[in-house]
Amino acid sequence: MTDASRTLWLGVNYWSRAGGPRMWADYDAGTVAEELDTLAAHGLDTTRSFFFWPDFMPEPDRIDEEKVAAYLRFLDQHAERGLGTIPTFLVGHMSGENWDPPWRGGRDLYTDVWLVARQSWFIREMVRRVGGHEAVVGWLVSNEMPIYGRPETRGGPEDREAVAAWAELMVSAVRAGGGTQPVSLGDGAWGIEVTGSDNGFHVRDVAPLVDFLGPHVYRMEDDQGRQFLTAAFICRLLGFAGLPVVLEEFGVTSAFVSDANAAHYYRQVLHSSLLAGARGWLAWNNTDYGHIADRDPYRHHAFELYFGLTDSDGRPKPALRELAEFSRVLRAVDVARLRRPPADAALLVSSYLEQRHPLTPAADGPFVFRSLRQAWIAAWEADLPLDLVRERDGIDGGHRLYLVPSTKALLAPTWTRLEELAAAGATVYVSYCAGEHSWQRGPWWAEMNRIFGVEHQLRYGLVEPVSGQVELTVEKPFGDLAAGERLTFRAAGTENSRSYLPVRPVDAEVLLADAQGRPALLSRRVGEGRMVLGTYPVEHFAAATPGVNPEDTARLYRALAAEAGVRTAVTVRDPLVHAEELVHPDGRRFVWIVSQHGDGGAVEVEIAAELVDAVTGEPVDPGGVVLEPFGVRVLGVTGER
Repeated sequence: MTDASRTLWLGVNYWSRAGGPRMWADYDAGTVAEELDTLAAHGLDTTRSFFFWPDFMPEPDRIDEEKVAAYLRFLDQHAERGLGTIPTFLVGHMSGENWDPPWRGGRDLYTDVWLVARQSWFIREMVRRVGGHEAVVGWLVSNEMPIYGRPETRGGPEDREAVAAWAELMVSAVRAGGGTQPVSLGDGAWGIEVTGSDNGFHVRDVAPLVDFLGPHVYRMEDDQGRQFLTAAFICRLLGFAGLPVVLEEFGVTSAFVSDANAAHYYRQVLHSSLLAGARGWLAWNNTDYGHIADRDPYRHHAFELYFGLTDSDGRPKPALRELAEFSRVLRAVDVARLRRPPADAALLVSSYLEQRHPLTPAADGPFVFRSLRQAWIAAWEADLPLDLVRERDGIDGGHRLYLVPSTKALLAPTWTRLEELAAAGATVYVSYCAGEHSWQRGPWWAEMNRIFGVEHQLRYGLVEPVSGQVELTVEKPFGDLAAGERLTFRAAGTENSRSYLPVRPVDAEVLLADAQGRPALLSRRVGEGRMVLGTYPVEHFAAATPGVNPEDTARLYRALAAEAGVRTAVTVRDPLVHAEELVHPDGRRFVWIVSQHGDGGAVEVEIAAELVDAVTGEPVDPGGVVLEPFGVRVLGVTGER
């Protein structure tokens, strides 16, 4: 993304505690120096900075040169400390308020030709003024433009063409001004390919224009596992674009979380997103703003006062120490060059996540997202590395196991392709779900009976409801599950989705049965492989249940992986402890052990190798790897055992 000396970014979104968004009006170089010294002392190398648009462009054809001079001093202070910064142009939206330049006059930011030209001119002229400075390492066009451009709706499918054209013109303005550094939009990556909801910003439109993708992740969840892992899952979802992923905004406010739990959150998100492919991290944000609580936006969004990694007097919080520790790991393992080994298993991303097929409800997209995320978390708990394969891009093959979780709809040709993959030797697991709403409720599947070797017993217009605890018993041993073992799940969802698929086996064997003796998991041999049908939407049940993780889908996936011959280099049998390997081109191997236990303790790591601490080099016994509460250990592999 940049030169060889700066191959990834670890830093913060930056406003000085002396002024916040209005810091450029009365630039306090002394306070800025203290703040940058603190960041550098904790191993950070990058800030994301902001041109507060009303201040920098007070008139439609004039840039305030005094503000530019203050920003150039800001850049000098970065360079003096070996830091880089990523300027953000159209700000625009910030921390709970939208800030217009006084001359905008209500014009549309995407479609008004004159206003689009003014934005382009501002970007071009700012790049000309500051783009040659050594401290500028990248560019961002906006800050969460969907909120600024469409404050009431945050955008919709009707904006797509205008947004794509606007984005192309803004990126072109960076290049026209002479900017050669990496550029992206700063939109938050909240588009339909990630969330299932269409805000007009499509990753497939944006990706050819930009050099990296930057998700902004602030989630309010009802489950600890989902809270810790959703940022990582979003990074994995963005991998299809083939661009570097920078976790451009993430963080917590001390108004909502204790200092200790904030540190746990940062530790978990940093390491899990690294394992999911992120190679840049910019926390929100550098400092608290208690001394300017009487100023907007903090006056009316008081919780925004406390997102800092330092407090209002510049003292480091525990979360900043987590970034310092993370920085030590990044340097020790040369993380920019680490890669995931090829995965034997894949999670199929239904095209209904990212496309509004004719006469399909918009709610189908978020429904797909929730089931996929829960399946990915279950695989994480099973230490099962997954590739994400998008139905829209075709399924090339090459995996031993395919997971298709809690699925209402795939395109008809996809079913043929899944059977072809099974015939070639893969295990294809599909679990049924009727969907959350009543619009054409039921499986939009092709050749279900033949492909799975069953006869479904559905009644038109009705579902087969379930409630309470669903208990499934292993009828025939498979994978690492023995006959008689039981898996339990809590039924959840809507009146439509809290149901199962009644089937009669014809050319399939029953692997799991429910408490009434009905088939719950069936397998049909197809060529060299098998098609496996789950009649209960266990992933959807879990996705709709608060505080559910870990749950028994992880055990099911582990058994499917064993049956399919999936190879894993390292595992921990405890579902609250994740183990995963990354490899370096020079042959070095590193193992991450990530615990979601609130209590510390030792775990047994199953690996055919000797281990050392990746930072200190001290030997580590695989049979007793000690972890702090919500702890992470990064270990080097030194030799085979």
